[in-house]
Amino acid sequence: MLLTLRPATADDLMDVGELHHRSRTAAYQGLVPDDALTAQSGAMLGRWWSERWPYERDTHLMTVAEHDDELVGFSYVGPDSDGEPGTGMLYAIHLDPDQQGRGVGRALMIDALATLHDQGFHRAALWVLTDNAHARRFYERGGWSPTATTRTDHIGPALTPQIRYTRPLP
Repeated sequence: MLLTLRPATADDLMDVGELHHRSRTAAYQGLVPDDALTAQSGAMLGRWWSERWPYERDTHLMTVAEHDDELVGFSYVGPDSDGEPGTGMLYAIHLDPDQQGRGVGRALMIDALATLHDQGFHRAALWVLTDNAHARRFYERGGWSPTATTRTDHIGPALTPQIRYTRPLP
């Protein structure tokens, strides 16, 4: 499969929202109540990304993955939201559900780690749903380690327990 990674543009954001919705609906099924997964449509998430973009594009970077000119995934990185010195945050990796297991997520993670390193960070962090065993295995295979730090955060109206992972950057 020929995969292209490139920086996102403002023209991508509505499609990113649609993909984000499909991805999290599939990935969080059974982990998050159905009403929380349907609380925001793909169009709503596209508008959310479009509103966020102008304020964060100088410090946060989105990469989109395309196959045959079709958006199949994206990642989003930036400074650590907790302000930990020298640490960058992998805020998101989302894939079209049909793309799982095809190397798209791994390519996006490798690219995200390189991007954070190029921004001068020495360490990377991310948050993952505590009960998302699939995602936790994916990140652990990528060299991430869980920390003792946890939080509860919203996905739609649902409060979800999350655990922080970190790893050194190459």
